Amino acid sequence: MKLSSLLSLLPLAGIASAITINVDDTNSIKDAAKIAALKLRALYPKGQSWFLPGEFGLIQTADGKNNQGYYWWEAGAAMGAWIDYWFYTGDDQFNGIVTEAMLFQVGPDKDYQPPNQTLALGNDDQAFWAIAAMSAAERAYPDPPKDQPQWLALAQAVFNRQAGRWDAAACGGGLRWQVFSSNKGYDYKNSVSNGLFFHLGARLARYTGNQTYADWAQKTYDWSKSNGLISKDYRIYDGSHIPECVVSSKIQWSYNAGIFLAGAAYMHDNFKTTGDTAKAANWEQEVDKLLKATDEPFFNRGAGLTNIMCESACESSPPYTNAPTCNTDQRSFKAYLARFMALTYQLVPSTQDWIMPRLKASAAAAAKSCTGGDDGQTCGLSWIMQKYDGSPFGIAKGGVGEHMAAMEVFQSLLVPGAKAPVTQKNGGTSVGDASAGSGTSGLSAEDLMQTSPTTQGDRAGAGILTTICLGGLVGLTYWLIRE
Repeated sequence: MKLSSLLSLLPLAGIASAITINVDDTNSIKDAAKIAALKLRALYPKGQSWFLPGEFGLIQTADGKNNQGYYWWEAGAAMGAWIDYWFYTGDDQFNGIVTEAMLFQVGPDKDYQPPNQTLALGNDDQAFWAIAAMSAAERAYPDPPKDQPQWLALAQAVFNRQAGRWDAAACGGGLRWQVFSSNKGYDYKNSVSNGLFFHLGARLARYTGNQTYADWAQKTYDWSKSNGLISKDYRIYDGSHIPECVVSSKIQWSYNAGIFLAGAAYMHDNFKTTGDTAKAANWEQEVDKLLKATDEPFFNRGAGLTNIMCESACESSPPYTNAPTCNTDQRSFKAYLARFMALTYQLVPSTQDWIMPRLKASAAAAAKSCTGGDDGQTCGLSWIMQKYDGSPFGIAKGGVGEHMAAMEVFQSLLVPGAKAPVTQKNGGTSVGDASAGSGTSGLSAEDLMQTSPTTQGDRAGAGILTTICLGGLVGLTYWLIRE
């Protein structure tokens, strides 16, 4: 659809110029987060004739083709960001948008695989919506009506669907990036898809107390290390191609680091809760190594810019003579590192003295980047510049990633006073369905299971594992886990 009539957006009225923040004052932090949240809302095209809940739409391009825009996953990420905004600040003005979008996009099988995304669906895309649903369950976000899918069940459905795609035939395991063999990237096993599967499993293990989720998370983490996605020094590399099965892209993205970091934090807290002190201690060590490995690529790269977050793979570095190369997706990545560092702060207290100085320095620098536009509150991509860098803003121009990242880093400063994520035994109300995700769509079994190179027996075994074993039939454990 062409959005040439929407090349600009009216500035938000009634808000003073610039975003100022006192990183040690709760009210100041909430005010800054609210401004960024409203700027993100101004980019959500609800009310336009072409609007679909849960989609940000296209971006007007200089060549007039208008064939670029926000991929579906980023809207799921934004819903998760607004859930955290509500949780940290108590401001519920975006809850209607969030609930509408998250229920609209569930798809016929209630597993965040809507038909309109079939031609471009990646495991990572689907997982970002599941992570938002998991956040809703853990934050005790208002439950949907009883006749609608529930947050926990949606997260379980995505997990089950992706467990069925585990591909032992190529590279000894792991998920492929793309779901369907016709999609470019089907031959790529990347950190974000496998990291999110690990991360989701860890969160489900902690929330439900079901060991099977923890087993899958451990399996995925171990595979990621053996495959080299997690290096010996705990850097997270982008991915490896089939059939070589060696890391072919050593690019480091901040969101990959955050995804694995928080997943490890959930594993630590899960075993701490269950009383397995040895495993809890092991995961605390993994958290520490993953956390320290984020420092040089994303925070401290010299030039006196201490502790300020930077997407170093694509942002311009001092003296800023080269234009940034970050695409639309990459402009949002710092949002997730900030979000997941805040979760790690909650779940692993030993990390707090390391994390908070970096969040504070990053938030202060991010606020200084939010001086653009007619209202003086449009945020830039670069925080290390500590001034607005000219990033675009408008429904048909851009800005979702920049403002989601600013909102996330601002509201993450509120984590010291926040309640830890709830569980089924400790305040959680969301209703689950351990067998969710089996589905009745018209897609073929091969497409649904994804891993066409594996045998039918492998696919069936994986499906049974996530359906039966999650139901608690412990006596079948050996049969279920055999290859």
